[in-house]
Amino acid sequence: MKIALSFIVLIATVATIAHASDPSPLQDFCVAVNDSMAAVFVNGKICKNPNQVVAEDFFFPGLNKPGNTSNPLGSRVTLVNVDKLPGLNTLGISLARLDFAPYGLNPPHTHPRATEILVVIKGTLYVGFVTSNPADPTQKNKLFTKYLYPGDVFVFPQGLIHFQFNVGNENALAFASLSSQNPGVITIANAVFGSDPPISPDVLTKAFQVEKNVIDYLQAQFWMNNS
Repeated sequence: MKIALSFIVLIATVATIAHASDPSPLQDFCVAVNDSMAAVFVNGKICKNPNQVVAEDFFFPGLNKPGNTSNPLGSRVTLVNVDKLPGLNTLGISLARLDFAPYGLNPPHTHPRATEILVVIKGTLYVGFVTSNPADPTQKNKLFTKYLYPGDVFVFPQGLIHFQFNVGNENALAFASLSSQNPGVITIANAVFGSDPPISPDVLTKAFQVEKNVIDYLQAQFWMNNS
């Protein structure tokens, strides 16, 4: 009886440990410092005194105004995260307005800390995402794509590479909601070819199986963010 009871206690303890996990990170990294007085906090902002909170802390104006799409990508993302709307702190959501010039592109990127759900308001968007590497090495990453029209909704799973492309000859507009107050964004081309300092061409030539002059050309380009 004692053995059976001990076994049950052990299983319960292991199950509890197995289900425990760290909270999802809200920034790229947080280097540990051995200083209890350091005023740097992980996973969020310092909370404002509740007695000093006002309605403006939960308010952001101007999302009705189109973003400037006069750039090489022909798109502009206006993100409303915790840095712009303090009331979002600890609530786990943020919002973005996406404007597209004709044939404008929100290039392949990921949100390391958020799932994104997109609704099209105007125009026609070609959208898609790519799965992570399959367990079977003989298979390829799978691409899911869809043409979206006004009123259509599409979801991009957290951390997966995705894009939106305006396939029409008129401006397009969409709004996105993200499941983090600070979702982060990694634009693939910018990160790979526009990092500072640059990634070694020896790494990239082998990774992409191309000649060094191709990598040199790509690293010499101006890689911009559209947000």
